[in-house]
Amino acid sequence: MVTERRYTATELLPYIDWAYFFHTWAVPSRSGEAKALKEEGMQMLQTLEENGEPIAKGRVGLFSAGAQGDDIVLVTAGGQTTTLPCLRQQHAVDGGPNLCLADFVKPWGEQGAQDTVGVFATTVGYDPDAKWGHDAYLHMMAQTLCDRLAEAAACRLHQEVRTTIWGYAADEQLTISEMIQEKNSGIRPAVGYPSLPDQSLNFLLDKLIGMSEMGITLTENGAMRPHASVSGLMIAHPKSRYFAVGPIDAQQAEDYAQRRKMTPNEMNKFVNH
Repeated sequence: MVTERRYTATELLPYIDWAYFFHTWAVPSRSGEAKALKEEGMQMLQTLEENGEPIAKGRVGLFSAGAQGDDIVLVTAGGQTTTLPCLRQQHAVDGGPNLCLADFVKPWGEQGAQDTVGVFATTVGYDPDAKWGHDAYLHMMAQTLCDRLAEAAACRLHQEVRTTIWGYAADEQLTISEMIQEKNSGIRPAVGYPSLPDQSLNFLLDKLIGMSEMGITLTENGAMRPHASVSGLMIAHPKSRYFAVGPIDAQQAEDYAQRRKMTPNEMNKFVNH
């Protein structure tokens, strides 16, 4: 089942994490410069939303799933399966376990899938080049705002997944600030980020939820266009958490290439080792 949502900039405004906005500009978040920058950003947000029309789209598909080793296997239409290979971190933090996202999905059992995993994408359908290409400052302002709106849409979509679409945390009573601080149950690791670093997984996610139907196109390396787009997984395990895979060794690189059905040279374009 794939569910689509559309959001206006006004709806997403409360979900914007301004700390990352300031980080992009290399401005201390508590400075006067940050305050002025946010005011300019708020003014531009009004110009991004024309006639109250939705500016962002989000899609999420919920799939029966199970872990097989370091792979997450999803059951798709007609009982077919799609395998999402994951990477295990090589250097644990503070003596903890070497984590892999598959650790947070119930193992594939004798009866097949034992769990559920969400696949999501969000995108902002606004082209900063079209209106602000002539002005480097305003272009960067528009682009950073669109990036934040895409992340805000992911936060809002994840909230809806937890409470209604999937409903595994139907009784959740969190403020938006608490959600931004990731105090909710479950995680939504994004493709290209530390716990899911292989950008080429976007090709698999596109087939699962139709990212191209949302207006997202992929480069030959799996990067998304528009730039203000986010994709990834939604995992409900109450002890799931974010982590950094970091560099991998030659043995895991060879194993991962086999699981991704790539040659080592092809895999090297996507994974750091």
